Amino acid sequence: MTNDNFNKIIERSIKIRKLYHELELKQNGKVWTIEQDALGFLSDAGLVGRNTMSHEKTWSKANSDEELEHKLAESIWWIINLADRMDIDINVAMEKFLCKTEKLF
Repeated sequence: MTNDNFNKIIERSIKIRKLYHELELKQNGKVWTIEQDALGFLSDAGLVGRNTMSHEKTWSKANSDEELEHKLAESIWWIINLADRMDIDINVAMEKFLCKTEKLF
């Protein structure tokens, strides 16, 4: 994936989250806090774990591979949006992380 593709993914992710904010305003009168977004992410990350167990045949669940794919992508979506809401450039953060980690090896 090129950096341009990742930037498009970031833009689309943020746009979709803004649409969810509009829905939250209609339903609850306010948008979710950053903490609520983090909890949403953690809930989905937990489902990644459970669906991974099913994928590895240590937990029985139908259609887990399809849900695993969805929850993996949704977790990336959450991370992009959490970074955006906390004014962290996820491109810069990833570059720093990858460079630091590569130096370990």
